[in-house]
Amino acid sequence: MLTADLDRLTLTSGEVVLDLGAGFGRHAFAALRRGAKVVALDSGQAEMESVSGMFYAMREVGEIPANANAEAIRGDVLALPFSDSTFDLLICSEVMEHIADESLALSELSRVVKVGGRIALTVPRTWPEKINWALSDDYHNVPGGHIRIYRRTRLEDLLVEVGFRIDGHEYVHGLHTPYWWLKCLVGTENDGHWLVRRYHQFLVWDIMKAPWVTRLLESLLSPVVGKSLVIYATKLGER
Repeated sequence: MLTADLDRLTLTSGEVVLDLGAGFGRHAFAALRRGAKVVALDSGQAEMESVSGMFYAMREVGEIPANANAEAIRGDVLALPFSDSTFDLLICSEVMEHIADESLALSELSRVVKVGGRIALTVPRTWPEKINWALSDDYHNVPGGHIRIYRRTRLEDLLVEVGFRIDGHEYVHGLHTPYWWLKCLVGTENDGHWLVRRYHQFLVWDIMKAPWVTRLLESLLSPVVGKSLVIYATKLGER
């Protein structure tokens, strides 16, 4: 299940892509299958070992086009280990709400993207996130947790300040917002609660089967209660 839309990013074969804060690699895998040259970067050792193993497995079973390649590396968003203007496309999904120095993080993000390169930046949507915070301190007040709630206009202004043109935005994952409200209500660590278990089973079923009825429901719910905001932007030249 992707948060950023690779079709909207017009990803083409051979482009160089950074999945920044890749986690366990869902965007990196999708870009690789499309023939991109992919770098997945995250600070977590376990995550990058898992992603590297999946890259190898994908190559072994023939899921990767011949001209594509990929690597997984540990790194820090505040000091990216890449030269200026390295990437055609960058995806940064559900990262910025964790970063204390947002200005430095966005400057680094901008630095490594080529002029004309595209980005997708995703964060939790404002009002569903406020409900999560109100329902549970444990949702955000933990080491590595969410330290701020973004408004779309503010995040767009920050991107413009570091050299991007805003191309548009969307809200996604409408079916996931009630799940997180429920978790916050019963306890974020209480995965054994029967309602949490049943809702999680439903989400897994939906991801695996993608029936038309839940796809329709998702499309109707996302503009209203979508959990994530996605901003699409293009890197401009010197002003």
